[in-house]
Amino acid sequence: MALTAFSIHDLAESVLACVCAALETTAAEVDGQPGCPDCAACLVPDSPAWDRCDDPCSETATGGQLSVNVARIYPSTEFPTEDRQVRGLRGCTPPPVTAVELVITLLRCAPVPSENGCPPTCDELAAAARILHVDQVTVYNAMLCCLPGTDPTRRRGRKFVLGAQRVVGPEGGCVGIEQRVTVALPGCSPCPGGDTS
Repeated sequence: MALTAFSIHDLAESVLACVCAALETTAAEVDGQPGCPDCAACLVPDSPAWDRCDDPCSETATGGQLSVNVARIYPSTEFPTEDRQVRGLRGCTPPPVTAVELVITLLRCAPVPSENGCPPTCDELAAAARILHVDQVTVYNAMLCCLPGTDPTRRRGRKFVLGAQRVVGPEGGCVGIEQRVTVALPGCSPCPGGDTS
């Protein structure tokens, strides 16, 4: 099966939906844990701007910011190894795999100093750390558990390599996580006009 015009976009949408559903499930199971951000869960064309981590769209909405973006795509003859050069291809003979590296970023509100300049209390910091740690496990598990099932055409699910997860921030009242995952897609689509020579 070859890449279609929406292969990458559909994959990114599936990952966003997968993580959002996992966050909602965790929020229902863990008291005080926020779910998927109601107004800021979206695909972005590049690294996300940190502008909505603590701004829910209504008093009952969940704040935070969840985004998925593509970091890079590359050909791979032995996934996930990157082929530095693609040589000897004739017509539109695709590499065996096109690898897509996605970045999932989840931001939440971070404790900030008081109006008098006092630092956050240990209780405030511990509450933020608890939310962060639960988010880390939730996103990690979402990639392991539901990402393979985002391609119903493959009996064993998608091939992927889970990359490093790191804490980002605190900065500007935001703290969160960045999770990378590299997913295998089939080679390129057929050449226009059917030329495969």
